[in-house]
Amino acid sequence: MQNLPSIEGAGPDTPAPEFLERLVHQAESANASDIHLQMLGPSACMSFRLDGVITPPTEIPGTLAERLFGRVKFLARLKTYQESLPQDGRIEKESVHARSDIRVATYPTVTGEKIVLRLFNAPKIQTLDQLDFPTETRSELEGFLRQTSGLLLLTGPAGSGKTTTIYACLLHLVGLGGRHIITVEDPAEQIVPGIMQTEVNEARGLDFAKAARHLLRQDPQVLVIGEIRDEETANICVRAALTGHLVISTLHAGSCQGVFERLLVLCNDHSAVASSVELVLNQRLLRRLCSSCTGRGCTDCLATGYRGRLPLLESLRLGNVARRLLASGHPADLAAKPSLEDRGLAMVEAGVTNLAELQRVLGFSLQRKS
Repeated sequence: MQNLPSIEGAGPDTPAPEFLERLVHQAESANASDIHLQMLGPSACMSFRLDGVITPPTEIPGTLAERLFGRVKFLARLKTYQESLPQDGRIEKESVHARSDIRVATYPTVTGEKIVLRLFNAPKIQTLDQLDFPTETRSELEGFLRQTSGLLLLTGPAGSGKTTTIYACLLHLVGLGGRHIITVEDPAEQIVPGIMQTEVNEARGLDFAKAARHLLRQDPQVLVIGEIRDEETANICVRAALTGHLVISTLHAGSCQGVFERLLVLCNDHSAVASSVELVLNQRLLRRLCSSCTGRGCTDCLATGYRGRLPLLESLRLGNVARRLLASGHPADLAAKPSLEDRGLAMVEAGVTNLAELQRVLGFSLQRKS
């Protein structure tokens, strides 16, 4: 095994309960979302998932690691002797003096068991003003939310902030008042007073399409569908937007143009797509340079140089020209301006992040541009 830095104060005789609490408290202080524990033969390593990125691993002595893994599984009510099959459980916050409960998932690997602890640090729902969106993007979004009908589509990879944006939209809609709002989510990550929220349960036959189909009979004025995954859901969203409903959903694609390419495949009626879609947002998250060390690395940012994240967006509001292109089945001529790359480079120039982080998030697309 490679030589890894050891965790300060962690020795073979350190009590496992004390060490686990220390890890959880350190993760919470750093606003980490996950703790990764991995057996590596005679010892183990530990990493945090911080601002969407795994921190460099640190070593846990073998005897302490064994007791630590046993402690985690005991608190999560898992079989402590079971290492060859995955297990899932939950640790109650009182057991480790944490701020919230902890989800535990184990998995067998070739070097030994892997455990991931997901910290449920549910933050307060942010408002649109708190999302740090570009002024023009926020204005476009607020303008859409004041409409009585139309379709808003958000895209971006997992962990790009789409759900945070949707909840901010819901909070804004509740503030406007006077409308019956229904959501279909997988899962409902936060409870928003004043709206009707539903979770899909595919094991029982309740998927996005079936939920949306039946919820339209509940007389919603605003319908939020967590994700468009199939033709039926896509057509329901398009038809609902055309029949007097404000609809918000997500569709996985790499760009605003890619959203339309996928939607036109899912919906045969291109004219309906062109008439229903009002706004598309393509979103990523960039790590913000740590204000305490300006990116050099310190204890506040766990030596990463970053602390917190910022949204990176491109948006496309449909006008008459764009609608004609869509109706004729030519989405390739649609492009958001400014692009993700242009907005990202502006953020680098402003000193809030750096080029290395922008390249990490955008990858080859940024290199092709240069």
